[in-house]
Amino acid sequence: MVNAILKSIVNTLCRIDSSDFFEILSKSKPMLIAVNHINFLEVPILVAQSYPLYVTGMAKTETWKNPFFAFLFNTYQAIPIDRNKAFRGAFNQVRKAVDDGFFVAVFPEGTRSINGVLGQGKAGIIHLAFHADVPVLPVVHYGGENIWKNIRQLRRTPFYFKAGRPFKIKFQGMPQKEAREEMLGEVMGQMARLLPVEMRGPYAGRAEQECKYLEFLE
Repeated sequence: MVNAILKSIVNTLCRIDSSDFFEILSKSKPMLIAVNHINFLEVPILVAQSYPLYVTGMAKTETWKNPFFAFLFNTYQAIPIDRNKAFRGAFNQVRKAVDDGFFVAVFPEGTRSINGVLGQGKAGIIHLAFHADVPVLPVVHYGGENIWKNIRQLRRTPFYFKAGRPFKIKFQGMPQKEAREEMLGEVMGQMARLLPVEMRGPYAGRAEQECKYLEFLE
């Protein structure tokens, strides 16, 4: 019921173009989804449009102070992140969620982009992929950056989703800072290559480079 209502709301506000993304998801095993962060809509769209596959996400603990989001996130078993504490407990929760059949959405940028341009990534995605020991599927969306303007003009917002090739990060032992930064550049580059050129931000130059640390699964 909640999913049907959520999907109805999403489809009222947006016109979804998945570009075969959800078909790719349906053929994949549960894993991390590294997705760019533009506004509040990406996770509801992922959750609603992917059903009957199970998608959840990670969110800062402060989000649960909003009763609506608390209800929604609890319904979809979102994983709370306390940014003032170590993330190891969250890493274990992510691994358990994947083992239980969930795709787990993660935002490597750590904050929203105002204009939809891909921002600077943070190393948390590297730590998470290592500690949870699960593959990563790079995913981007664009169009949602215009939603408030379109709502004011009573227009639906075209919302485009694209998925890349799933990969695992290959490295013996625990990578040091320099290697982590290179891995992060490669992960963000895989996301950037899915975006229009003008939205690739600081990773425009990484979009077409070969990857040293990523082992592609297909």
